[in-house]
Amino acid sequence: MKIELLADGLGWPEGPSPLPDGRIIFVETYRSQVSVWRPGHPVEQFAYVGGGPNAVLAAADGYCYVTQNGGVIGPWRAKDKRPPSIQRITPSGKVEVLATEVAGHTLRAPNDLAFGPDGRLYFTDPGGAFDPVNRPDASRLFALNADGTGELIAELDPVYSNGIVIEASGDIVWVESYTNAVKRRSRDGRITHLCVLPDRGKPDGLKVAKNGDLYIAALLAEGLDVIHPDGSYGGFVKVGRAPTNCVFVGNTLYVTDGGHLGLSPDPEMAGALWRIQFDDTQGLEVFQGHIGGREAPA
Repeated sequence: MKIELLADGLGWPEGPSPLPDGRIIFVETYRSQVSVWRPGHPVEQFAYVGGGPNAVLAAADGYCYVTQNGGVIGPWRAKDKRPPSIQRITPSGKVEVLATEVAGHTLRAPNDLAFGPDGRLYFTDPGGAFDPVNRPDASRLFALNADGTGELIAELDPVYSNGIVIEASGDIVWVESYTNAVKRRSRDGRITHLCVLPDRGKPDGLKVAKNGDLYIAALLAEGLDVIHPDGSYGGFVKVGRAPTNCVFVGNTLYVTDGGHLGLSPDPEMAGALWRIQFDDTQGLEVFQGHIGGREAPA
């Protein structure tokens, strides 16, 4: 296993995703933008989305999807606030709002997202405040259909549903930051409790390996917890200071790192992007989809 620092000085990076050409995009929440990294170049702006982007997902057709929390999560506040929503970046770079509500439910602070085998876009919405003491909002899981309609697929206790992935079976797995729980929703709607992560860290984003293992960014633990498909503990990979999320590209795992705990109203530009190259671990190929109409040809 080889671990490399690819970039630093980032403004709370999260939600990395590979573009079809091999570049890696990720959000920089404090800069209200989606950024892009490629070998031998400094990190650049890919698209300005305003507010507080929480994660980005690139599709094979050139469109990218963003969870926009509005820019009011934690002590920091965006100068250019936006309505909590799912945004889309078109191949020409235009930023569009796909949804501010789903099935009559106003979005409060969308967090992470993933396509399923059915082509739908699944995302978490933990509510409008990261407050583990008062826990003001119920957490929710939503799905958007290809035509932009959608449904509320689960309403949870105030547990702060955070990272979300879709397994090879089509089952949905997410983590809950307040309880350290990892849960799975089967295609029949049944929710099972996989495990509770060690109390030394708070789970944030996660991804799935080809063998079904879950690699979960442990914000306070300075690394990634590895959980087997049956919920048993598989080990720990130390990387970064405050890992927020990750993404596999073959046997390489890109990890975004906040660099601090995000407890200040000042935007600390202490984040980083890491690369882990494994000897015998491959990532699960992610599902693809498209939401909303397509951009007219230029």
